[in-house]
Amino acid sequence: QVVVLSGEAGIGKSRLVQELQAHVEQEGATRLVFHCLPDHQQSALYPAIEHLQRLLRLHREDTHEAKLDKLEQVLQGYGLPLQEMTPLFAALLSLPAPADYPPLHLSPQRHKQQTQDALIAWLVAEAERQPVLAVWEGLHWADPSTLEFLGLFLEQAPVARMLTLLTHRPEFHPPWAPRAHYTALTVSRLTRPQVEEMVQWVTGGKRLPAAVVEQIVAKTD
Repeated sequence: QVVVLSGEAGIGKSRLVQELQAHVEQEGATRLVFHCLPDHQQSALYPAIEHLQRLLRLHREDTHEAKLDKLEQVLQGYGLPLQEMTPLFAALLSLPAPADYPPLHLSPQRHKQQTQDALIAWLVAEAERQPVLAVWEGLHWADPSTLEFLGLFLEQAPVARMLTLLTHRPEFHPPWAPRAHYTALTVSRLTRPQVEEMVQWVTGGKRLPAAVVEQIVAKTD
């Protein structure tokens, strides 16, 4: 399933995601979190690259050989074909071409397609191990390559044991057509009765003067 969660800045999208992640962690499922950031709107596939760097535990002081060793170990753990995948992921991570593998003689378009296929294969392999929650936060800051890749992956989402949660602000309009496995949710502002109920819960049931509640509503927006 795919859930698209939208709402204005500061309204609580990240808090909802945080609560869902905590619940999923208690259930023992895998969590994958991809962050789209304003400083990387022109960095191709930045959220996926940043996540891979964390997954592989790459450090600046690691040699290129050490990073490639970590990459091979992780790909082997997923049962993915090293000959095909290692050079693609190495290029994605800006590592020099592995000497033990045949060089990639691909056009830029073909290289991009194979890289997208490799990322999709990795996500599907992750979901074959156990159910996965994959969160893509801040799609309004996503780079074009990430949106293109996501569009391809979401077409295959029904075959993977993965709940994909996408968050964005109202000004962003997802470029994908609605599908049966998509659910769109909008986080709206709290109503006055909800605010009053929350105030009562915080005060332990003590009723506050109407003027005080009015101040709370105004100051907390």
